Amino acid sequence: MRVLHLLKISTIVGTKWALRQMRELVKLGIEVHVAMPPGGPLIPACIAAGITVHFGQFDFPTRHPEQILPRLKALRDLVAQVKPDLIHSHYVGTTLTMRLALGRSCPIPRIFQVIGPLHLEHSIYRWGELALAGPQDYWIGSCQWTCKRYLQAGIPANRVFRSYYGTDLEHFGPKAPGKLREELAIGPETSLLGMVAFMYAPKWFLGQRRGLKGHEDLIDAAAICLAKGLDVAVVFIGGAWNGANDYEARVRAYGKKHCGKRAFFLGTRSDVSQLYSDFTLAIHPSHSENVGGAVESLLSAIPTIATNVGGFPDLIIPDETGWLVPAHDPLRLSETIMEALDYPQLATQMALKGQKLARELFDVRKTAQQVASIYADILQIRN
Repeated sequence: MRVLHLLKISTIVGTKWALRQMRELVKLGIEVHVAMPPGGPLIPACIAAGITVHFGQFDFPTRHPEQILPRLKALRDLVAQVKPDLIHSHYVGTTLTMRLALGRSCPIPRIFQVIGPLHLEHSIYRWGELALAGPQDYWIGSCQWTCKRYLQAGIPANRVFRSYYGTDLEHFGPKAPGKLREELAIGPETSLLGMVAFMYAPKWFLGQRRGLKGHEDLIDAAAICLAKGLDVAVVFIGGAWNGANDYEARVRAYGKKHCGKRAFFLGTRSDVSQLYSDFTLAIHPSHSENVGGAVESLLSAIPTIATNVGGFPDLIIPDETGWLVPAHDPLRLSETIMEALDYPQLATQMALKGQKLARELFDVRKTAQQVASIYADILQIRN
């Protein structure tokens, strides 16, 4: 079986999930090809994993319409060269390019594995994606919410599958605490509220006033906790995404204004797995999300609070594996933080249950086998 994957970037940051999946598919005997822009560090990592790399930028060029026709032709030429049994796209933009380039009558099955549900939450963008789909298009939702949304849109059940993007469980073994607290000069008496996420600037055309990951909401919640006399500090790990440096600067200024010296911004780090063990609570206040950083915090057995959006409820089960709160609600978030801090033993018990569930759902070896089975099912449907 030969499968062509489409990625819009070739950096390691932001694509490890794709590399892990493709690597495991190779181990399962699938001939994996991938198309991505040239020059990024993901390229040698793919080659080392036995993946055949092709160069090309196939993200839909919304801001440069003059590039649409050349990209469509380049993708058609690549498909003719590779002759894949299936094409597997991981982004909305590459999916639109794929469908426009090949047309609705293309006999090759095309899969869109949906990395995040944001476009499905907005009717115009959801309609645009679905309008280009043909009889050979299939979807892999990477959370239950996404699958349900496609079914509600009228996609037949035999064309919608579910599989999470997996991770390497061995990276989440026990880590000795102390590194982060020593770096920040914070003693054990202070509760550390930790957030690990890149900073995505608000998209005005989607009506967003705050960043997608909810950094400002956590700042407001932490400020409420501080005003009530709690000994807490809030730590943000992750820098600007896709050049959103001005937005990052605004978030940092907002944090210092409302939380003073109790807000710490560490930027992008390569040692995140060693820092989780110092978090008292891991908090994911996203406005739209798949399962996001909740996987990592629970694999690290850290008590976790997340918003009730997207795929978070797949993993965060209230009163069992963590806490869910409404998005855009700093007051409710602050109340949940205080509740979790009041019951540390319960928080630890739920984190351990969450760790067990995360290991069951997000082992990349298991998720890759699911994807391979989906490939086989789709080819059987086609025949």
